[in-house]
Amino acid sequence: MSAVKKFLKAREMTSFLFLAALFLIVGVINPSFLTLSNVSACFNTSVVYTLIAVGMAFAIFVGEIDVSVGSNMGLVAAVVGTMIQNGSSWLLAFAVGILIGVIVGLVNGWGVAVMKVPSLIFTLGTNGILRGMMYLQVGVEQVNQLPKAFKDISSMTLIGSFTIYYCCAVALTIAIHFLLTRTRKGRYFIAVGDNAGGAELVGIPATRTKVLAYVICGVLSAVAGIIFCSRIGIVTSLSGNGYEMKAGAACVLGGISLSGGVGSVIGAGIGAVIMASISYLLVFMGFSSNYDNAITGVILITIVVADALMQHRAAVNNRHARLAARTSAASSGKEGEQ
Repeated sequence: MSAVKKFLKAREMTSFLFLAALFLIVGVINPSFLTLSNVSACFNTSVVYTLIAVGMAFAIFVGEIDVSVGSNMGLVAAVVGTMIQNGSSWLLAFAVGILIGVIVGLVNGWGVAVMKVPSLIFTLGTNGILRGMMYLQVGVEQVNQLPKAFKDISSMTLIGSFTIYYCCAVALTIAIHFLLTRTRKGRYFIAVGDNAGGAELVGIPATRTKVLAYVICGVLSAVAGIIFCSRIGIVTSLSGNGYEMKAGAACVLGGISLSGGVGSVIGAGIGAVIMASISYLLVFMGFSSNYDNAITGVILITIVVADALMQHRAAVNNRHARLAARTSAASSGKEGEQ
């Protein structure tokens, strides 16, 4: 019974219930939405957001942020798409894309963890550099002459109406969740985010853990770029623009605290589905999908403010509890002396 209560109180469950309620509300407004193809489409279209959100979750776990994920994804999509378009081996193109992700992650990790530059500032600079490199790679043209076989992978299904890409993303997210919660080194990320100084004192390499978090974030963004290239089939100089906000919103909507040390990648994955579904659901509700970014911004601000208020309340309660304990101890000491 206690395990059930713990499960129901989990932040991920709150996010899942919100997603279910969202689908039901749209279904009441427009009953044609509640079909297997429409619901599965919401999940399938979230695969890129899921990978980026899970990657960003690592940076947030250790108490940092990475706003270069969108440009990282876009650059990898442009490079991989160009290579495949020009006849290069798919495996070679994928390897180059992953290598770009590793390099971006190492650079961000070095700047934030080693040089101690605020993560928002450093990754914002990285974002600008990557976006500039993307303009040089693509220019005013598009990468759109991709092989049909490469693009057709995105429409292949594995389980029911769910695509191979989404099923693999879910499997990867679950595997990462178990590594983070069931292994000693996996717990390092949460420990560093909760208290980096305390983690160092008990032998956890905080700097190395933060660098690794950024490398994982970079690699997952690169994988998302490869899948983006296959799913969309067209890469422009603006591809990936704004994805960092979607990923951040997905993380906080999934119950991950921006202060670090709280949350799970499962929650980030659920949040990604919600973020990816907004424009799709707006159409079924009779609104323009142009409201997508505005709604994302409102959701992000609302949840961040709510999280800050809850953390403040928890801090106040802890402070009162410590004060009460000290007062009780002092009273007991005086009574003993008498």
